[in-house]
Amino acid sequence: MGRILFGGTGALLICIFLSPKFIEFLRKREFGQHIREDGPAGHHQKAGTPTMGGVIIFLAVAVAFLILTDYEWRSLGVFGAAIACALLGFADDYTKLIKRRSLGLRARTKLIVTIAISLGLWFIATQEAHLQPTLWLRFVDYHIDLGPLYPLLIYLVVAGTTSAVNLTDGLDGLAAGCAAIVLLAYVGITFLAYDFDMAMLAGCLVGACIGFLWYNAFPATIFMGDTGSLGLGGAIAGLAVMTKTEVLLILLGGIFVIEALSVVIQVISFQMTRRRVFLMAPIHHHFELKAWSETKIILRFWIVASICGAIGFTIYRQSRGI
Repeated sequence: MGRILFGGTGALLICIFLSPKFIEFLRKREFGQHIREDGPAGHHQKAGTPTMGGVIIFLAVAVAFLILTDYEWRSLGVFGAAIACALLGFADDYTKLIKRRSLGLRARTKLIVTIAISLGLWFIATQEAHLQPTLWLRFVDYHIDLGPLYPLLIYLVVAGTTSAVNLTDGLDGLAAGCAAIVLLAYVGITFLAYDFDMAMLAGCLVGACIGFLWYNAFPATIFMGDTGSLGLGGAIAGLAVMTKTEVLLILLGGIFVIEALSVVIQVISFQMTRRRVFLMAPIHHHFELKAWSETKIILRFWIVASICGAIGFTIYRQSRGI
């Protein structure tokens, strides 16, 4: 428990104390957010806000984790997946800033790199951490042997989670707060599984998210960018794989699922009927256009994320007979 607290506190303090200098560095180089023309009108005033705050998040996580870790393969696999996804996000952010437009890396490039990250996570999970290639349905306590399809499952978890967290990163503090809640649930899950090294890593991630919120909360003075959203998505996906909670992640990360589904529903509805279900997707933009204040949306989404995380954690406890 001590290492978890030390790791989380250390990552939090690193974020809080290093962020002002990093924000100043980004402002001097004019590394500011570019707002999409088709986004909500109220977002255009946020143009120029420093981005790539995910660099600070994962610098804090890396320092705290690498000092305190026992270098066990499960936690290293999660850490590696998170850093690899963060680097992909950094390349995407940097491309956007250099080209001075809201588009980043080509979709094909992202796909290839995501597949490579997923294969790396699969290799560590099966060859080093010695996990079985099974899917655990904790709701009914049933295992499905996936065999050669296991790498596909890991890819779907990594790609789905990183995309969902990225979609959620549309309001000040929304993605960071929701990610902190999901990661806090994973602190409990890994602690119950007696995997204290992975619990410490999850604690570092929670601490870094909270420290980042000090500057990312409304009105934000820095955005996490794809560096942060893809990195946090990779961390959550890695934790799901290493704890065998891939299916349970649908509930644990319910708020991210809702955001992603809103986009899918909107696209399918418009292509089939030329009508939109939501005023704008992802769904947090729908509530913005319904005249909800940004803080109201964020707080209510945090509440939903907390409920989903609590229910998912309870199901995990019951599946272990605790």
